[in-house]
Amino acid sequence: MDLQLADKVVLVTGASGGIGRALAEAFAAEGARLVLTGNAQFKALEDWLAAARIPNALAIRADTTDPAAMDSAFDAARARFGRVDAAIANAGRWTPEHALIHEASPERIRANIETNLLGTIWTARGFFRTLAATGPRPDAHGASLVLIGSTAGRFGEKGHAEYAASKAGLRGLALTLKNEIVDLDPFGRVNVIEPGWTVTHMARASLETPGVVGRVVRTMPLRQLGRAADVARAALFLASPAASRHVSGEFLTVAGGMEGRSLWEAGAIDEDAIRRRVREE
Repeated sequence: MDLQLADKVVLVTGASGGIGRALAEAFAAEGARLVLTGNAQFKALEDWLAAARIPNALAIRADTTDPAAMDSAFDAARARFGRVDAAIANAGRWTPEHALIHEASPERIRANIETNLLGTIWTARGFFRTLAATGPRPDAHGASLVLIGSTAGRFGEKGHAEYAASKAGLRGLALTLKNEIVDLDPFGRVNVIEPGWTVTHMARASLETPGVVGRVVRTMPLRQLGRAADVARAALFLASPAASRHVSGEFLTVAGGMEGRSLWEAGAIDEDAIRRRVREE
């Protein structure tokens, strides 16, 4: 199926690694023109982009928690490519250390809210601002905003209250923006992807801790861990004007059927086999 993403301009935040890198690779494979932002790991993003030799790609250093920086990133994208057709608000933060709410420092709480919620808001604001300036595409291939949330925003996550709260906020944001984007583009869409535990550099250390994989997989009928590529493929679907032209305000969970309860006895989970499969893939 032609997803009609060829030559579309797609801006991805947090493209330095993990899910962001998988998003860049997936959209590049569809022939999209890429605007990739990074901040702390920006040099790694530049090095990867140079080695991958992806045509029609622009790397921009931008702190998503700074609204002026995000406006500048979208301005640079418009200056290079003329418009932005889709934005993937992917940049995120998760603090691996377990801390109950009274143990979490104000700095930790603020950092997660600033990145995961406000950073997404500034990204959406920059995208809408750009769309207002350029107007909709004449071919009616509507603009698409995809927010990368988390199952923590639906089920909560003990020891990570600030993360769960920041991701839960994306639900209200998306349900509002899907009604606002059509004032700028009658075919514009806003959707959310909610990954569960996904093997990335941010989560890998925690997943190597004995017992963690078992606790995670017990809530899923599919006894496996998610990959960054699984999230990227979902983003292709939601960004595509062909595959998702009539999908807006929806929440696509990419978490192996996760529920807020245990589905398997502890003895039914072979943690070593699951980890071995991750290492082999």
